[in-house]
Amino acid sequence: MPVNDTVRRSLPRSRLRANQAATLSDSELLSVLFQRGRQFGQALDVSRQLLARFGGLRKTLNATPGELVAIAGIGEVRLATLQALRELAQRYFEETLPPGEAIRSPADTETFLLARLRDRPHEVFCCLYLDNRHRVLLFEELFRGTIDGTSVYPREVVKQALSVNAAAVILAHNHPSGVAEPSQADERITRRVRSALELVDIRLLDHIVIGDGTSISLASRGMI
Repeated sequence: MPVNDTVRRSLPRSRLRANQAATLSDSELLSVLFQRGRQFGQALDVSRQLLARFGGLRKTLNATPGELVAIAGIGEVRLATLQALRELAQRYFEETLPPGEAIRSPADTETFLLARLRDRPHEVFCCLYLDNRHRVLLFEELFRGTIDGTSVYPREVVKQALSVNAAAVILAHNHPSGVAEPSQADERITRRVRSALELVDIRLLDHIVIGDGTSISLASRGMI
């Protein structure tokens, strides 16, 4: 059945073309990716089911392939679309700190780390290696652990810092519990890594703990 002009202008794609992206809901934006031909109603229904089932866009993108295809209307093509969307979102935020770029502000660093670490189901301990002008040399995940913790070896941090000729280092790790508050173990490993780096004249600038949408800087707490 033909769609009249009033309805057509209200469709998500039409509103996107009219530079009204901010007026679209999460389900409407997803429906733009899912829509094939004129089946905009079906695409919107599937989008709403997904968001209702998982409790929002972020949780939908973090769902497993098995969980996603269990939703009626999600086949291989739409599953691939969701997987590509998640990867694109992560790469978008990663470009806030590309190699060779100088760190402009602590906020940029925290945005980058949140995008990389907040949704990990296990602890990941990372290092951001910088030159003497605070330009990014390398971001590396050094250690992975269980949901209860991870083993960190300061000598490995120093070894990699020397290999890239770093002048400074920022440490980061996530708390899968979602609570970013640093633990006593976090403070101890910070002191151990700082002492090891000082032996080779490399500065430890910060240790940032990532929670669920929040982050805490140990430097801002006066712990470094």
